[in-house]
Amino acid sequence: MNKKILAAALLALVLVLGLVSCGGTKLTMGTGGTGGTYYQFGAILGQYVEKNTDAGCVAVSTDGSKANIQGIAAGDYQLGTVQSDVMAYAWNGTNTFSSDGKIDSFRVIGGLYAEAVQLITMDESITSVADLAGKSVSIGAPNSGVYFNAIDVLSAAGLTEEDINPQYQSFNDSVESLKDGKIDAAFIVAGAPTPAVAELMTTSDAYLVPIDGEIASTIMASCPYYTEYVIPAETYEGQTEDVTTITVKATLIVSADLDDDTVYEITKAIFDNIESIKVDHAKGAELSIENATSGMTAPFHAGAARYYAEKGVTVDSE
Repeated sequence: MNKKILAAALLALVLVLGLVSCGGTKLTMGTGGTGGTYYQFGAILGQYVEKNTDAGCVAVSTDGSKANIQGIAAGDYQLGTVQSDVMAYAWNGTNTFSSDGKIDSFRVIGGLYAEAVQLITMDESITSVADLAGKSVSIGAPNSGVYFNAIDVLSAAGLTEEDINPQYQSFNDSVESLKDGKIDAAFIVAGAPTPAVAELMTTSDAYLVPIDGEIASTIMASCPYYTEYVIPAETYEGQTEDVTTITVKATLIVSADLDDDTVYEITKAIFDNIESIKVDHAKGAELSIENATSGMTAPFHAGAARYYAEKGVTVDSE
């Protein structure tokens, strides 16, 4: 046989065997920017899915919650990490989805961890949300989850977008702008410690501003997907005290079209391996069946519901 033909045949055989060994289902998980927790944690979850199911799973960097929901609707992603509040907006067709309309092509696998609303500054005159008046503040990309979180916080403090000099920046851009003195403060919503924030706190005199008291109470009374959260002292370098804020929940969603058995195996791959995931990432410590199944504002996938039923927990599913 011609050597070139033989080499081509062997390569084809290797590719076929590779496809067989990886399983027939190929999953893409939308996460977030590379400086955020979604991307790093999503990549780890993807590894556990690959190790413990017949599906291949790759985590990709995206623009975050809304992009992931839209990507699942378009068939580009089968899985996605999203803020619980943005998930509620999509399911109900409100806020950032008011012009796009309701999207219901996804279902819930489970809540993952708390996403703290972190208000960061290097300006010593800013010690409360009210002090943002007249300041240049990054409030997230337009119509992003961070944007609506920031607006909720400002509103509870009696401020509007017009009362600040708003800047609409991503996590990484916000951090760079703070470093360069282009902005006075930034809202970043992510699991703490957030890589981009940790890097800033290590190299500068940045600090976290509390979102607590009457402001937090007002927000939680009107928006049930928020809860109080404490970022423990020493979470970041130079953070010597606990910082109280509010939080939404990072949630893993899946295409409603994915079959029940595959989603069952994905759910099992994650929540049967919590102890191992804890070793790989700090946010793994927040994984639990209780956290996964509480406070969800959209229905669970039937495959995930089957797994939770085996653990003695009943969830609403479609």
